[in-house]
Amino acid sequence: MNSLVEYFQTNWQAMTVNDWIGTILTVVIFLLMILAYFHVFRPKNRERLEAMKHIPFDEDNERNGDSDGGK
Repeated sequence: MNSLVEYFQTNWQAMTVNDWIGTILTVVIFLLMILAYFHVFRPKNRERLEAMKHIPFDEDNERNGDSDGGK
């Protein structure tokens, strides 16, 4: 068990500015992903998100001259 603790030990004083930026950015992105998952999978938001599911294809349909939305 002691070797496992030594393996994950971090020398905080030896971290450079780039190390800190990467660590902070990783934690922030992780937290934003958790918030996004809670937002998307919340049942209260289902109808609003379902109504917007065709938005990425609307521009393609307009560009191709498809007036009925591909239906």
